[in-house]
Amino acid sequence: MHGEYKVPGGKLVVVDLDVEDGALRRTRVAGDFFLEPDEALETINGALDGAPAETDAAGLAARIDAALPEGTVMYGLTSEGVGVAVRRALAHATDWTDYDWQLIHEGPQPPALHMALDEVLTQEVAADRRPPTLRVWEWASPSVIIGSFQSLSNEVDPEGAARHGIEVVRRISGGGAMFVEPGNTITYSLSVPDALVQGLSFQDSYAYLDDWVLGALADMGIKAWYQPLNDIATDAGKIAGAAQKRTVSAGGGASAVLHHVTMSYDIDADKMLDVLRIGKEKLSDKGTRSAKKRVDPLRRQTGLPREAVIDRMIDSFRGRYGLSEGKVTEEEMARAQELVRTKFTTAEWTARVP
Repeated sequence: MHGEYKVPGGKLVVVDLDVEDGALRRTRVAGDFFLEPDEALETINGALDGAPAETDAAGLAARIDAALPEGTVMYGLTSEGVGVAVRRALAHATDWTDYDWQLIHEGPQPPALHMALDEVLTQEVAADRRPPTLRVWEWASPSVIIGSFQSLSNEVDPEGAARHGIEVVRRISGGGAMFVEPGNTITYSLSVPDALVQGLSFQDSYAYLDDWVLGALADMGIKAWYQPLNDIATDAGKIAGAAQKRTVSAGGGASAVLHHVTMSYDIDADKMLDVLRIGKEKLSDKGTRSAKKRVDPLRRQTGLPREAVIDRMIDSFRGRYGLSEGKVTEEEMARAQELVRTKFTTAEWTARVP
């Protein structure tokens, strides 16, 4: 069995192993990490050998930590990362490069249609009728997008939204509210087979699916990192938030993961505060007194036009994993438009948590 895992902000860990009588055997760890002393690698292999195959990543990491000699130095490698790589091997997880990725980047579309396209395209990936897809959004109008489980009245000031002509929609993933205006936001979705994140915890899957964009930002001179559970942050502040939804194909059975990220290229903080009801509890949890300080736009940090930031992100993804041009099919669009009519623009859905 073979498993790979790139430690967020670190190096690639590769594990090959067998399972005999319910235990790990002939475990071999490799990768482009740094480890001192050399003998520590055999210590890691020995700590894993004989472990029950059902041991979770944390349990495997504990075995490694207990066995490593004092003074061991790991750079680009963690015991938890090795444990995750083992779990991915046991789960027969796939890797990014196992797929022919497709890019969808079309013209501006209404907020409710974006919600529907996320659902439809991810279902199509689950059913294996569509390859794993990176979709970059363009917004036709300003919007507030609330999480699947958020209270509409607690999150949005209806008078403020009406005053600024902002449509409120609810997405299928959890997480917090997103305030977006055309030209001020960069949003993308990844619709991927469940096999890509096999062996990863829910939290680890966020870091794993965000890793490519951290590299893209680094290429633009921005030192960014994943901040649990679902933020991308820099020294200057938060620049993005992610959300996920596990979904199954329309016929049931196969599953896929929707992972979408909204990045603030620029932001009208006063307008955002006039529309969103941001509670003191949420601000204190983020360690700041002002919502304006929570988000630091990419425009200021990069000095690049929004279109250039998007192009560089796409180029970075293509360079890592390959990416061909694609589009939403007529059938997919028809299904999405039907969902707009029957779900995403209805009061029953938008106010399902009043």
